[in-house]
Amino acid sequence: MSLLETSHRRYNPLTDEWILVSPHRTKRPWQGGVEKTVVTVMPDYDPECYLCPGNRRNSGEKNPDYTSTFSFDNDFPALMFDQKASESTEELFQARPEGGRCRVLCYSPSHSLTMAKMNQTQVAQVIELWIEEYQALKNQGQYASIQIFENRGAMMGCSNPHPHGQLWANENLPNLWDKEMKAQAAYYEKHGRALLLDYVEKEIAKNQRLVFRNDSFAVLVPFWAIWPFETMILPRFPLGALDELGAGQKEHLAEALRSLTCRYDNLFLTDFPYSMGIHSRPLKQEAPGWQLHFHFYPPLLRSATIKKFMVGYELLAMAQRDITAESAAARLAELSDVHFSQEDSHEA
Repeated sequence: MSLLETSHRRYNPLTDEWILVSPHRTKRPWQGGVEKTVVTVMPDYDPECYLCPGNRRNSGEKNPDYTSTFSFDNDFPALMFDQKASESTEELFQARPEGGRCRVLCYSPSHSLTMAKMNQTQVAQVIELWIEEYQALKNQGQYASIQIFENRGAMMGCSNPHPHGQLWANENLPNLWDKEMKAQAAYYEKHGRALLLDYVEKEIAKNQRLVFRNDSFAVLVPFWAIWPFETMILPRFPLGALDELGAGQKEHLAEALRSLTCRYDNLFLTDFPYSMGIHSRPLKQEAPGWQLHFHFYPPLLRSATIKKFMVGYELLAMAQRDITAESAAARLAELSDVHFSQEDSHEA
């Protein structure tokens, strides 16, 4: 039987793990939790928001009256560069100090302007902010990885709706980065080519999971996706890190980001929640074959009110998904890249 009709396992070469796919389960009736659909009309400025221009944060610091992007040290950082824990070397109770830096990256002075609603120039300004922040911490020479990410929406634990992302710089390589580094290095040693560069061109040739592409980037639902509408943005040329992008490539990346996030909102006509992360080359270790890539992990499954839960078998055995990567990609690809809230005015 076809992979699109019956249960099977798929291999993720980027993490050397398997996932379970059960496409027949989408036919079962849903009697689980349904969350209320809420599309809140946000003001351009919120006097109570600690990220809006001119407002005071919990630290007592006052934000400047910024007009584009704005960044600052997180007032409640998960990693601190000036405090170190003690070390425990006991075999079953090992603990080591971990220092780092956490930054908050505001995308826009507007409280309501999410990336999905930005024009390409505004998205390009966000990319420039990412690059500036990445380079500043990279140049300090003490960090092993610089994880730029965004949690969008309360469903993904975002505590403030003002469009923003974060940056966490670790002194040691995080677990997922370590898996990806080893997998890409092993593939490069075997083939002499980059795993994700080979993969993206094969996906373009197959044209089964593509959502969007231009001359520099492709947006696709990976063959091994776990989350229902999970996607990756992959460069179509050798690229290890954000700060290696050329001017034209930045524009192409802005186009890809705007198109994807807009399609996400259009899928269920809602402010689509997700966690997004950028993986640039590790900084302290050789990482042959490493390709820059973006992960998007959105939780919604059937509608704006029904989400995927990673529970039971997923927590205790292995990751599992119901809808196939192919059907998810087809649904995203057929959507407009004009935001549903802008369709009448046809704004870009």
